[in-house]
Amino acid sequence: MVTNDLSDKEVVSLKDKIEKIDGVKQVFWRDDVLDITFPKEMIPETLQKQLYSKDSTLMIVTFEEDTASPKTMDAIAKIKEVSNKDCYLGGMSAIAEDTKDLANSETVKYALIAVLLSLVVLYLGLESSVAPLIFMLGMAFPIIYNFGTNIFLGKISYITQALAMILQLAVTMDYSIFLLHRYQEEKKKAENTTNDMAMVKAIQATFTSITSSSVTTIAGFLALCFMQLRLGGDIGIVMAKGVVLGVICTIFVLPSLLMIFDRQIEKYTHRTLIHELKKVPGFVVRHAKFLLLIGICIFIPMGFAQANVKQYYDLTSTLPSDLSSMKGTEELKDKFNMNTTHFILVSDTLPTKDIQELSGKIENIEGIENVLAYENFVGGGVPGTFEPEAIKDIFENGGYKLLIANSDYHAATDEENKQLDKIHEVLSQYDKKALITGEGMLSKDLITTTNEDFKVVNVLSILAIFVIILITFKSIALPFILVLAIELAITINMGIPYLTHTTLPFIAGIVIGTIQLGACVDYAILMTTRFREELSLNKSGKEAIRVAIQKTSPSIITSGCSFFAACIGVSLISRMDLISSLCELLARGAIISVISIIFILPSMLLLGHKLIEKTTKKWPITKEDQYE
Repeated sequence: MVTNDLSDKEVVSLKDKIEKIDGVKQVFWRDDVLDITFPKEMIPETLQKQLYSKDSTLMIVTFEEDTASPKTMDAIAKIKEVSNKDCYLGGMSAIAEDTKDLANSETVKYALIAVLLSLVVLYLGLESSVAPLIFMLGMAFPIIYNFGTNIFLGKISYITQALAMILQLAVTMDYSIFLLHRYQEEKKKAENTTNDMAMVKAIQATFTSITSSSVTTIAGFLALCFMQLRLGGDIGIVMAKGVVLGVICTIFVLPSLLMIFDRQIEKYTHRTLIHELKKVPGFVVRHAKFLLLIGICIFIPMGFAQANVKQYYDLTSTLPSDLSSMKGTEELKDKFNMNTTHFILVSDTLPTKDIQELSGKIENIEGIENVLAYENFVGGGVPGTFEPEAIKDIFENGGYKLLIANSDYHAATDEENKQLDKIHEVLSQYDKKALITGEGMLSKDLITTTNEDFKVVNVLSILAIFVIILITFKSIALPFILVLAIELAITINMGIPYLTHTTLPFIAGIVIGTIQLGACVDYAILMTTRFREELSLNKSGKEAIRVAIQKTSPSIITSGCSFFAACIGVSLISRMDLISSLCELLARGAIISVISIIFILPSMLLLGHKLIEKTTKKWPITKEDQYE
């Protein structure tokens, strides 16, 4: 904590108030070493540099629990209450508390903008003026159930809390659209068909596509649980649960709502901008080979682009500069030259002489501003009864001795990572079990962890979805075709930032790839299911794919645009770059996926029809000349 323009007495008074706050373990300042009645020049020089900078002074606050625990967050909030305007909290706990407050304050805005923009898209895509409102009413049930059942998880991250409602709305809205379109189609097939019978047939017709697509989406989210980073498990469990609840409500609640308000849905209609595609199906059939060739040609360079997108691991650098914790962090950097702080733990059996040597060697490493250790300002040979207990409690605890090294370098940079490697080399000479923690080490570990997580989650999500499609369609070829069509869309989406020179948050590749694969494979399953259905009516492959594109295009386009709308609004208003970037990628990914499913997937299905016949159980058989 940095205080400006306060007298020593005022600092001591503030320190006493902070120490009484529940959750605060200890506050260390110069009066723990030497009473303020003595001039500060009598304090060891190392400690002076650490605690004083012109008219500013530094207090070290330690907490009873971990960095982001609720108790620590409450303590941070109370410290702000007892501090004046010229006092600034820095460090990971303060940043975590500010970020949590920011995310919580913006969550309602995210929900409102997502709902409003989704309503606009639904209004443009659905003939009924009432249906969009019915959809939102139907979506309220699974969203409320999902958030309510989060209580059984104990706690979830604020990022998950902020994104869950948007993602659930975006990911599960297509189930409602699929059901409504099929319900309306069934009602038009025969004049004597009752609404009850039409709904029964609609549920039967869409049940396979809804359940199979939802299972693939759930599998994609659950793959995130295998991330070492807890955020992945948070998002994975909450969203998988949300999709399950969304499917249940689509099958049991939404049909009731549609039938209750059927008269109003039919009465209040308007012209739509999203219609069945008339010319596109013929274009796709005529140019299937050309479209597939374009897809292959795009995939190769975009794959290279995706592999070379720059990522950032220091999330604090992307937060709004007006947050109090960011101001505090800047104060630490500007006045105390503390860009990052390394906390080094060594065995308490190391003698004073070794600690002093170790401190000196670390301080000589390039980029290290200073090193603070108990032995440096107390010195050897001082009787234990005369050692300040406050200092000893901070620097010696739990079988470890603490060294605090302040670095000139920023976290997650090559310079900082090399610096940490050199510190490890020095530590190994004295204590092979020594530990380093702090923002810099956390960022360095994130780089390694994220690379491993990306490989594991990517393989698991693709494998899980592959197996589910294989079981659903009883086919060997179809899983390859459907997954490749979505992977093309993902590769293009994740490759664009390389072309625009955009740096992405480190979790973007893992989260976006999994969510886009799991969510947008719904469109692929709907298209494939309709293609099989038309083939079963003894239509040729070309005619079946024409009808499949034409009949599914309104649902796919409306759903994709709704997904886009729910996410793009949040990306534009969010002050958190992490959330903004993720939502922008999801929004763009939805549109790219729609294009891939309407143009590339039908080409693959048509050209691979013979292979599909041979590798799929009970696939409708057509005459040989129908593929020529």
